[in-house]
Amino acid sequence: MAAGRSIWITRAQPGADATAARLRDLGHEPVIAPLLSVRDLSPIIDLDGVGALAFSSANGVRAFAKLSPERGLRAFAVGAATAEAAKAAGFTGVLSADGDVDALAAAIAARGREIGGIVLHAAAAQPAGDLVGALGAAGVSALAVAVYETVVEKPGKTLLDALGDIDLVLVHSPRAAKALAPILGRQPAPRLRALCISRAAAAPLKAPQAKGKLGGVAFAPFPIETALLNLIDRQPD
Repeated sequence: MAAGRSIWITRAQPGADATAARLRDLGHEPVIAPLLSVRDLSPIIDLDGVGALAFSSANGVRAFAKLSPERGLRAFAVGAATAEAAKAAGFTGVLSADGDVDALAAAIAARGREIGGIVLHAAAAQPAGDLVGALGAAGVSALAVAVYETVVEKPGKTLLDALGDIDLVLVHSPRAAKALAPILGRQPAPRLRALCISRAAAAPLKAPQAKGKLGGVAFAPFPIETALLNLIDRQPD
């Protein structure tokens, strides 16, 4: 493995601390400066007619768990981290799609006849992807309820002053990339490489207006954090 690198973590808490712990275990120096924060919302959760739950993020699991005591419904999770959060919250029937929102929709649709009711998506106020639309197109009735929102946070002066000394920045979502792009527009960091969890998360940083603002942009072949961290020691294309 290459020498430890200084790596900026932009994701919201509590995920940022979990990522930092993984980076330290790999011998790197995490810089925790989230560009997003998570705020729980307070919708009324009506589970009448609901046959299964869908979670496209661990934040959705945590927010739903605070709003409802229901743990008996089957829970479909977008990936391993979200599935682990669902199990930790007390759900016993958890299935992981091990992918993105499209993979989650496909996993649910493949079991549509078993569900016996509406699929409730415990979602962000501004969800990444249209899970309900994808399920509807597959003939599965679904409803999204916003249980949390992500809010853009401005990086502090300390982080901005140190930007030239940071090697890599981890981008866990398209929303984080959209928050990062204007920062780099004001303060280019040609030495900094962005490692993104998906093609969609990389898109705002690959746009023409972002050209020359970064030392490079790469995205993981699979939208999971392990694949993202595997990019750290990969040579730039």
